[in-house]
Amino acid sequence: MADLVRTETSTLATELRTNAGVLARWTGLLWVIALVNAILGGSLASFGIHPHTLLGLLEIPLAPFLHAGFFHLLANTVPFLVLGALTMGRKRMDFYVVSAVSTITAGLGAWFFGASGSVHLGASGVIFGYLGFLLARGIYERSAATIALSLFCGWIFGSMLWGVLPFLAAGVSWQSHLFGFLGGILTARQLGLERRRAGLVR
Repeated sequence: MADLVRTETSTLATELRTNAGVLARWTGLLWVIALVNAILGGSLASFGIHPHTLLGLLEIPLAPFLHAGFFHLLANTVPFLVLGALTMGRKRMDFYVVSAVSTITAGLGAWFFGASGSVHLGASGVIFGYLGFLLARGIYERSAATIALSLFCGWIFGSMLWGVLPFLAAGVSWQSHLFGFLGGILTARQLGLERRRAGLVR
């Protein structure tokens, strides 16, 4: 019994270290890109999403890695780390799937509904994807653990939902926030239904 506990504890510690390493590498990449952008006088920001243009579609996968400046990135770093860690808490692949889906949905939302001539960039659409995923997991998986996690995230991060509203503030890409959030919900629904069909959720 003691050996089993030690093995499980060791496995959990290894998983936590690996997850922390993944988040650290992604966060480090964002800060390196921000530093390069600063050295280049902010020119990388021009690769953000330009709505209603063919080029803008190609810019969708780039936008989450670009920020308008260090303060913009700093505002995204803490929620990225916390919500990213919670998203990969059960399975690391959840983090990658939600990141990919919300990048696409946030980008398409900004491309379709953003104002012509505007530029949309930053990781906040993906962060809202994590939030949508975490809030919706309890609904679709219906286990005690996921419901508790959804309630916890709603209590701690619920105020972020103001960011999906179009009248929040000038210069805020509510489009990417809203559609990233919806992408997270869509992912929670799909993964939750798959887990329930497979009998992995009781």
